Amino acid sequence: MNSKAWKAIEPYALVTPQTLVFLLFLVFPILMIVIVSFWQFTGYSMVPDFTLDNYISVFTSQVTLRTYLNTFKYVILVWFFCLAVAFPVAYFLAFHIKSQKWQIILFLLCTIPFWTSNIIRMISWIPVLGREGLVNSTLLNLGLIQQPISWLLYSDFAIVLGMVHLFNFFMIAPIFNSLMRIDRSLITAAEDMGASGFQILKEVILPLSAPGIAIGSIFVVTLVMGEFVTVRLMGGGQAASVGKLIQTQIGSIQYPLAAANAVILLIITLLLVMAILRVVDIRKEL
Repeated sequence: MNSKAWKAIEPYALVTPQTLVFLLFLVFPILMIVIVSFWQFTGYSMVPDFTLDNYISVFTSQVTLRTYLNTFKYVILVWFFCLAVAFPVAYFLAFHIKSQKWQIILFLLCTIPFWTSNIIRMISWIPVLGREGLVNSTLLNLGLIQQPISWLLYSDFAIVLGMVHLFNFFMIAPIFNSLMRIDRSLITAAEDMGASGFQILKEVILPLSAPGIAIGSIFVVTLVMGEFVTVRLMGGGQAASVGKLIQTQIGSIQYPLAAANAVILLIITLLLVMAILRVVDIRKEL
């Protein structure tokens, strides 16, 4: 093959391996899930077919619809608290830590929770939040409560706390990156024009950090939508999410119904991501 012919096909040869991996490990599995979602389940086996019964079952089941609403509740709460924690942390690192060395050190400290597995991180909350855990024991010893607080563990509070603990760094990192990109001369100019600290935050910093907030929001929303381990461990089997519902259906070999829920969950997640992308242009961060 001469050099001219090779140059013509070189771009296609370079992208072929990535394309094959993309098709094999992403597109093909999703396509199979969509196909299986139209199959029938006889109670003990799957039958290849084309039926809408699985989707009808999802939209007509009050339990399933409440599970979706419960999942949306977790998404909103976890997103809100992740943003409430992540923005001040990122702001402090970007604007109040002048040494780049200390910025890196403190930023790396935020990654400490990722040094161990998610399950271990969840289990570590049990001796803290349990009825005889650290929090209840401290409050009892101080005389602030007369009996242990039961809702600290195996509740929605524990689930949201666990998810914020797990996913907060996914909000901190992109916001910190956006804040570090802000031209400090813009802040100096705003100060010279007499703007207050709140006005600078509102008119300069927040608009310029919006792409980072959007990227962090996409990470958090997509992760929470499919989460089931935290719901199972921190909820003590008393709470439900779509991810946990799908896991339960797979465990009972209801693969077509689980596939239908997976397809609906994927569509909803993509719609949420598209809504975020329509509000904020993140191309400048990529």
